[in-house]
Amino acid sequence: MSRLTLARAMCAFAFLATLHAFAEPALNVQTSWIGNTSGFGDGTWTQINITAIAVSSDGKVYTNAPWDESGAESSVYQNGKMLGFAGGTHGWGNSGGNAIAVNRRYAYVAVGVGNEKGHLVGAGVWPDKGRQWYGISRREIGDTKRVAAFQPIANSIDPHAKTAAAFMRVNDVPTGTRGDVNGLAASDTRLYASNTSRDRIEVYDTESMQPKAQWSVHEPGRIARASDGTLWVLTDTLGDRPKVAHLDADGQLLNDGLPLPADTVAVDIAIDPQGRVLIADNGPRQQVLFFGKRDGQYSLTSTLGERGGIFAGVAGRPGPQRFNGLTGVGVDARGNVYVATNGIGPRFEPTGAGLGATLESYAPDGRRLWQVEGLLFVDGAWMDPSRPDSVYTGNKRFELDLSKPPGQQWKYAGFLTNRFKYPDDPVLNIDQWPGLPIARKLKARTFLFLTDMYADHLKIYRFDGGRDGETATPSGFIAGRERAVLKVPNAPSGGDWIWRDTNGNGRFDANEFTPNTSGTHLAGGWGWWVDTRGDIWRARDSKGINRFRFGGLDAKGNPIYSYADMTAYPVPPPFSEVKRALYDPQTDSMYVTGYTPDAPFDRGFWKEVGRVLVRYDKWSSGNAVPRYTLPLPWDTKSKPVSTLIGLTVEGQYLFAVEPVGTVHVFDRDTGTPIGTMQPGREVGHASGWVDVPNGISAYRRNDGEYLVFVEEDARGKVMMYRWKPAPRA
Repeated sequence: MSRLTLARAMCAFAFLATLHAFAEPALNVQTSWIGNTSGFGDGTWTQINITAIAVSSDGKVYTNAPWDESGAESSVYQNGKMLGFAGGTHGWGNSGGNAIAVNRRYAYVAVGVGNEKGHLVGAGVWPDKGRQWYGISRREIGDTKRVAAFQPIANSIDPHAKTAAAFMRVNDVPTGTRGDVNGLAASDTRLYASNTSRDRIEVYDTESMQPKAQWSVHEPGRIARASDGTLWVLTDTLGDRPKVAHLDADGQLLNDGLPLPADTVAVDIAIDPQGRVLIADNGPRQQVLFFGKRDGQYSLTSTLGERGGIFAGVAGRPGPQRFNGLTGVGVDARGNVYVATNGIGPRFEPTGAGLGATLESYAPDGRRLWQVEGLLFVDGAWMDPSRPDSVYTGNKRFELDLSKPPGQQWKYAGFLTNRFKYPDDPVLNIDQWPGLPIARKLKARTFLFLTDMYADHLKIYRFDGGRDGETATPSGFIAGRERAVLKVPNAPSGGDWIWRDTNGNGRFDANEFTPNTSGTHLAGGWGWWVDTRGDIWRARDSKGINRFRFGGLDAKGNPIYSYADMTAYPVPPPFSEVKRALYDPQTDSMYVTGYTPDAPFDRGFWKEVGRVLVRYDKWSSGNAVPRYTLPLPWDTKSKPVSTLIGLTVEGQYLFAVEPVGTVHVFDRDTGTPIGTMQPGREVGHASGWVDVPNGISAYRRNDGEYLVFVEEDARGKVMMYRWKPAPRA
């Protein structure tokens, strides 16, 4: 019997046993998590992005952002707790925004309303096909889930129509055109809204929501109302250096502006009980600037925050007053200051949603009173191979203390992206999110490899703690399709190139690219894997498996990879398409997953690992031997769907995760199913959709316990399962 025939026979036999193979027991695991102050065990979590805040006199913080995966774009926090969220800002054409204001009766939330490419139809509820609305949703201040209607409801039993009755349309624009409300302020009688793209501030009655006035202001943004009825407004906000204007109650410009330092990037403005003007500065200072008035003129009197923020001293190390990407500032009646950050600032692209939201409260003397964090999105975790109890995610590092209760076992230890020193970092330019991590120790140095959400390309980072602190320095890049890398500076056309930072400056210089001239286009495929020796493997569907061999380190400490030192392997039998290829150099074993003629590919499930797993031994001999063939969970008719989307190997086991978060464990030597892991009560028995190809990793500790990390997009965290298998007989 030929190897191909034998492998097909083994596969067919295994499928006959499928029903028995997956009667897997639930394993005894502890559920924990990293990256979010709250894990959803009590129904709360910290949202993944905050781009605007409003603070009530009693210290409640009302937030807004364009996106939170589970609909908490507009939330309420107090004393380090999430009190609830508004809802109606996510799905069914709805989105959050970049402004929010409160008075004694209402919260006014900047929102967007679309029509899902014309699929949502309803007069007054959704815009016409090809159109997008931007405006303001009015909510009850005591419970922001309750809309405060100010116009007739088109359909009293339709919840979307009820929400529409509390929505004031400010701009009706073609789809793809910006028309956001980027600033709001409210008194008990007047609501002020920055219509940025129309160069005006619009004034409305807070009860009837009828227009009262409009003032010409160039690119207005955030607004703060002083106790004397005057308004402080950020202007020129679509440029690199916003300015500050002071307007009287009738919108006339006053001649007492703020002397902003030259490198200030003003992103928000507030007034404290002493009448001081606070500016959130997202420039190199990363501080809140306080301006007081003396002899009729304003001057900079004090600051909140360490100068340089998280990039000062040991770059990337978080801590009190080490701000990172300021987006909002507010003050309560006691003078407590509230600061929101998201790792980048209030950019209009979605990048901030992946760099981590933080909301902090500071007493007038500068003491931090509380903090909440929602630090992760479309992210995984991988243990640091150089330090115990250290974990990398896409652009952060965490430290573990497993003696603490679930959810308290992590500490935010490092922010890896330094946009001021390394502005070419692909995290900032080409990806919406940092990427899924694989950390390897090569030649006594640690490197971080990141795959993007769609497995198009691979980013490589090096570390130099003595020079760069926690920062991960861009070191290498293996490109895929042209469209995905169009924004990489100086890149050759066509994609399909390798970049290496040969001069060590972390910039994408034109002479550092090597195009693929082999004649075989290598883009495509979902399976990236970096083995413990540093070789990079890519499974390429029906085109086989490619291996980039680790060629050591260059003079600047970058790992060397080249097309000249690449090996191409054909699709091994019994496969017709290969989706993942995980190689273990210690045993010379290859774990391949994908589809076979008997278990074919379904294009409706294109991210999955496939329906079959085969372990091959003696892979490097050129005559690999299949050890076993394992049918994988595959029921696309079930609700929720049961397939596998991620796979990893560690210690004695293979770990695979379903899109709904269920983890399957198999013995790596025999393929025998061991059991499953499910989210526990600590996280409300809930997990979001695992939506990335490398969303699972595992680590065996010295005492035999396994830590299993799983992407959990829904509520801004990474799951961490703790499992200690019984000693083997």
